[in-house]
Amino acid sequence: MTETIKLTTAQALVKFLNQQYVSFEEVETPFVEGIFHIYGHGIVLGLGEAIEADPGHLKHYAGKNEQGMALAAVAYAKQMLRRKIFAVTASTGPGSANMVTAAATAYANNLPVLLLPADTWATRQPDPVLQQVENPLSVSMTTNDVFKPVSKYWDRIERPEQLMTALIHGFEVLTSWENTGPVTIAIPQDVEGMVYDYPTEFFQKRVHYLDRRYPSKRELSQACALIKAAKKPVIIVGGGAKYSEAQEELKRLSEKGNIPLVMTHAGQSTVISDFAYNLGGTGVLGTEAANKAVMSADLLIGLGTRYNDFVTSSKTIYDFEKAKFLNVNVNRFQASKLDAVSIVADVKATLQELIPLLNEYQSSWGNEIFDWKKEGLMARARLSKCHYEDESFIPEIANHFTKEHLADYSKTLKTGLTQTEVFLAINDFVADDAVIVTSAGSLPGEFQRLWQAKAENTNHLEYGYSTMGYEIAGALGVKLAVPNQEVYAMVGDGSFLMLHTELVTALQYGKKINILLFDNAGYGCINNLQMEHGLTSDGTEWLDHNGKIMVIDYAKVAEGYGAVVYRVHTLDELKEALKDSQEQLGTTFFDIKVLPKTMSSDSTGSWWNVGIPEISKLDAVQEMTNQKVKERRLARPY
Repeated sequence: MTETIKLTTAQALVKFLNQQYVSFEEVETPFVEGIFHIYGHGIVLGLGEAIEADPGHLKHYAGKNEQGMALAAVAYAKQMLRRKIFAVTASTGPGSANMVTAAATAYANNLPVLLLPADTWATRQPDPVLQQVENPLSVSMTTNDVFKPVSKYWDRIERPEQLMTALIHGFEVLTSWENTGPVTIAIPQDVEGMVYDYPTEFFQKRVHYLDRRYPSKRELSQACALIKAAKKPVIIVGGGAKYSEAQEELKRLSEKGNIPLVMTHAGQSTVISDFAYNLGGTGVLGTEAANKAVMSADLLIGLGTRYNDFVTSSKTIYDFEKAKFLNVNVNRFQASKLDAVSIVADVKATLQELIPLLNEYQSSWGNEIFDWKKEGLMARARLSKCHYEDESFIPEIANHFTKEHLADYSKTLKTGLTQTEVFLAINDFVADDAVIVTSAGSLPGEFQRLWQAKAENTNHLEYGYSTMGYEIAGALGVKLAVPNQEVYAMVGDGSFLMLHTELVTALQYGKKINILLFDNAGYGCINNLQMEHGLTSDGTEWLDHNGKIMVIDYAKVAEGYGAVVYRVHTLDELKEALKDSQEQLGTTFFDIKVLPKTMSSDSTGSWWNVGIPEISKLDAVQEMTNQKVKERRLARPY
């Protein structure tokens, strides 16, 4: 007779989470680190009771915003190279709906997170309950159905015994190399508290093996022939290469074959910047060196990349008449992109098998790689000395944004700091192993072009979904992953205003993060996009009802929460603040006033295809549209 244990559905869930382990290269570790929660109606008396009564090894943290705590969980999984996760739970209705953006962020970035939104009543006895939407199409439809398009696996538990198959299927997805991402299991609030006699074997220790997938002989043969036939190959390092920990193999292939490396956002810091063959970020936000290389390449070797439009410059940056593609990815769908010869396998495992087969292969790049790298470092050095007061200073976008306009900002914000000089000063100061977190706006562009990664896995860029509000929540998640390293969130003022609540969570639990807020009084990145396409600045600057620039004391906000704050208007103030922050035990906050239009810009002519009006009464817009349409015709359509 099967031995059973009487538990509520919620208690069974917590017990199961405690028993999930992963084994990677013969090292076995618990897979679920803990649970983020905001207790509200529909969750506090069910899952809340289970967590309080017997959490096991699971750590549990009370978030301040459902989106924020879920983004922290996403960042944790990313920093842990997808080998450890947090679960996230929230109350019925709006609390759960708040997690949808985080689910989409995890989905776009192929990052595992277990989402446990509370649901309405399975029995429907008290319907409509508080915070329930009533859809006349079907009474079975609830808020949590919106998670379906942004989940790799979705289920709703309407009977306690359904929990077992749902969790088994869900964890198969969470621990899958090729299909990992957000798993959503919605639990009606009455079902959370229902009792069931669960078989004890369901709670036995389960080990999920993260075995590397090796390429077939046919795949290796095709790849080897393709590389040997190429004169100027380039390796595109994506997030999959980082998760695979293929650093040494990448360097060996690059050095042995004289092949340059270029980085996607997700691939940044897979290999440190000082590596001679690392030309930096590629694409719309890329370095001149990296983009020159991919423009000249006759073979692009994509390692763990999904080729988004910023990497490919909307499929215009490659010479499609001569360039071929070789992709290595654990996901077949991603491996097949750009009509490539594909290897559906782990990046590290593939390189280990491929390198010996290439024998003494050498590219025809010669010293071009090193000349371009040297030029890039010289340009970076020039930008670090580019001050607003210099006569040579020219704002990135001169159209409609004159020096007089900048002078007004300088006077009002009481600063002459440019974004690039601040960014580079931070890069030069922080510890080699400090982890930098950023996501949206112009700061990811600075990372692609300018940041020098001094240690592996220290550039934490979320640009798969470019989620505004990720930065501070993400920094908390990263700090939980690397508690002994300094963690910095680089965030624009626009993104800070959207979401910064997990700053309070970091303070509450004593998890030190350092928040570097770049305040240029507006959505600077989107303001650029407007003006590059013939529009005037409208709705993207913080101007009050009288048209005056708003001066917001963000430091006072953080100070009110309890952070150590610094107000920065000069480089000397910045350097002093950075030095002092290292002595602080708690969270620090830098309110850095910078001038708009002082971010770095592309100089290689890379192109981004965005939605444009094909006809306009505005002459400047129509002129830019005509140019854009011509450029669009040059782009590859598939």
